[in-house]
Amino acid sequence: MLGTPATLGALLDYQPHAVVSRTLVETAGCTVTLFAFDADQGLSEHSAPFHALVQLLDGRATISIGGTPHALAAGGVIVMPANVPHALRAQSQFKMLLTMARA
Repeated sequence: MLGTPATLGALLDYQPHAVVSRTLVETAGCTVTLFAFDADQGLSEHSAPFHALVQLLDGRATISIGGTPHALAAGGVIVMPANVPHALRAQSQFKMLLTMARA
């Protein structure tokens, strides 16, 4: 992938009843991961010690941060602050790019 042009959405396929991911970049300071969520799939509430930027590539999702739900659609972005509990739920199939800043 490094040095090769690509279309983000084409790098990962949806799988029935699943959440799948592919790490695109991983360094000491940053991780960039592509996710594909089937409809009604999600990630339960958890927290991370780093800020994370979520970019929705297609579909619709609800992202709860600190107990407050936020509806996002394709093209939407949101920052999940470090150490604040968050959860994700697919309202339809959706793909997102997650950039976690560790430094």
